[in-house]
Amino acid sequence: MNLATVIGLVGGIGAIMIAYIFEGGNPAGLLMPSPFIIIIGGTLGALLTSFDMGDVLGMGNLINKAIKLPPVKGKELALKFVAFAEKSRRDGLLSLEEDMQSLGEDDDPLLKKGLRYVIDGTDSEALSSLLENDVSVWEKHQKHGVEIFEAAGGFCPTMGIVGTVLGLIIVLANLSEPEKLGEKISVAFIATLLGIGIANLIFLPLANKLKVVLNKEKLAKEMIIVGVLAIQQGESPKLVGDKLAAFLEEKDRHELESFNEA
Repeated sequence: MNLATVIGLVGGIGAIMIAYIFEGGNPAGLLMPSPFIIIIGGTLGALLTSFDMGDVLGMGNLINKAIKLPPVKGKELALKFVAFAEKSRRDGLLSLEEDMQSLGEDDDPLLKKGLRYVIDGTDSEALSSLLENDVSVWEKHQKHGVEIFEAAGGFCPTMGIVGTVLGLIIVLANLSEPEKLGEKISVAFIATLLGIGIANLIFLPLANKLKVVLNKEKLAKEMIIVGVLAIQQGESPKLVGDKLAAFLEEKDRHELESFNEA
């Protein structure tokens, strides 16, 4: 689990609630059903109008993706390619068939696809074009998920304003009870607070975290392309390791370079 995401969500909401309590507010007053119905229902309706049903229903999976740590670990992937390079130079490219078949669900499908075409003797230029096209299409699909959360972050504050306007309309229609005006006006503005809060504490931050996850996954896919092409061209294990080290953080880079020198 990505603790930064969880701590950020809980901490941001918690900070506002604590400050509200310090100012003498009652947290239960923020949990009124009507503002939530307007904001969540209105935002959901706007999303369904803007995107396909499947895209909106898939938001739960995207939230789960933002909360979980990316499964790809660059150093392990680089070491795997170094091992592939050693084996292919010693026993030939066909020897990688067993390694390709042993790849599991946690491994990127692009890795298995690339190795399969290498074993089949695909031309280097054609293989590069094929893999890069796969990454390009994959990236477009991933960015589409980010766009849904960004759109939700834009709709929420507007729905909050709609809720506030509706509340003020009701207040103005009941001026015969001046002693209750203050309470009713405060309730009306809760919708604006919730709309802005949900957008800036949940939807927009999750969109940004999905961008971070997307960039890490794309970097791993670029590593796969470089590694696959290096093996296809018969480059030495050390050269493969040095090429992939450029994609890693400084700490992991030194560990990989030390492994290559051993």
